[in-house]
Amino acid sequence: MASYLEQNQQRFLTELIDWLRIPSVSADPKFHGDVLRAAEYLKARFEEVGLENVELCPTAGNPIVYGEKIIDPALPTVLVYGHYDVQPADPYELWDSPPFEPVIKDEKIYARGACDDKGQVYMHVKALEVMNQEGGLPCNIKVMIEGEEEIGSNNLGIFVRANKEKLKADVILISDTGMLANDEPSIEVGLRGLSYHEVEVTGPNRDLHSGLYGGAVANPINVLCKMIASLHDENNHITIPEFYNNVAVLTDEERAELNRVPHSDDEFKKSIGLPDTYGEKGYTTVERIGIRPTLDVNGIWGGYTGEGAKTVIASKAYAKISMRLVPHQTSDEITALFQQHFESIAPSGVTVVVKPHHGGEPVVTPTDSVAYKAAADAMETTFGKRPIPTRGGGSIPIVAMFKSELGLDTVLLGFGLDSDAIHSPNEHYGVFNFLKGIETIPHFYRNYAAAVQG
Repeated sequence: MASYLEQNQQRFLTELIDWLRIPSVSADPKFHGDVLRAAEYLKARFEEVGLENVELCPTAGNPIVYGEKIIDPALPTVLVYGHYDVQPADPYELWDSPPFEPVIKDEKIYARGACDDKGQVYMHVKALEVMNQEGGLPCNIKVMIEGEEEIGSNNLGIFVRANKEKLKADVILISDTGMLANDEPSIEVGLRGLSYHEVEVTGPNRDLHSGLYGGAVANPINVLCKMIASLHDENNHITIPEFYNNVAVLTDEERAELNRVPHSDDEFKKSIGLPDTYGEKGYTTVERIGIRPTLDVNGIWGGYTGEGAKTVIASKAYAKISMRLVPHQTSDEITALFQQHFESIAPSGVTVVVKPHHGGEPVVTPTDSVAYKAAADAMETTFGKRPIPTRGGGSIPIVAMFKSELGLDTVLLGFGLDSDAIHSPNEHYGVFNFLKGIETIPHFYRNYAAAVQG
């Protein structure tokens, strides 16, 4: 007889696709109504799967969708976190199908938010439904899904600090990460932090004719490009003074263990269409992504970018610059260092303003905890293979915040793949991964409840 999941997998996919149609882009105010619709959709699904005390918790920004099922206060409690907001879909013209008209092709769901994070959030909703139909919940569950992760989670910390009793639990469970491959399960045990800025370089008080003024005034775009180029040396080492002061240095043995992760530079290059890898000298690709800090320009603009020619020296030039941080760097420390350094290297012909946006702290989670073992055992059950602990290059700033405010460790039980194109055109999420997540999550709850109860 087919399992409940097998009997209902098409309906689960249809429901997810309905949710993906809602363009819940938190970064763009024009989508605010859609963000609220996405929250309402999730609230209704919470109620359908039997969560209680379901509510849209207001914040100064987008609401947090909350629900819980307390079957016995004596049992352990798992708090599930995720987010329903998504990245902007721009540039739309690079999508093979419209980003908010989901399609399934080649066994993948193509849509903005398919993997990050709606598809992974919805695994948890449907896992609850499966457990209700196949013996009930083995422990207490609380679910908190926010709508501002893609813009820095500015209001989540405020909500958590004001609701510590409501959120009281034994462990956090998050599916907003990935694994090595469908035949190589893994669990991320480390994440990098983040320091994000916007910089503005101003030259003349208006756009100038490049013939009448060119060569006699500082061109803000030229200046900005030179300033950015100076932030790395010939070995791709970041040149900001004191930037590396607190970077955790791994032993040779720790580095060797990290590099045991199955990885092929040739496959890595092929997957993103590059002729070679690139990065800080002296480190492998795995190390550059997992244990080394970075500095990247995420956007740059200024002057005339329309069709044809317009010979101007722009009054202003802008860039968005982010740094990924590693233990034991802090976002406050790096934000201050970057701001001081970037302003100090500006030539006298321009003025520079650095506007910090948001940040987050790096984190390493324990691999010897009851919760990690419960997750590893769950993956081994459904994949038939023991998962490998890995360090991810991305940032989930709230993991460190949960530890400091709630005293809770987090298990990062993600099912995405690096090839899922999150934050890019043609984002997608494998049907296999979606269904495998729904299959695996109930095993985590059962394993964790059994281990805690002894």
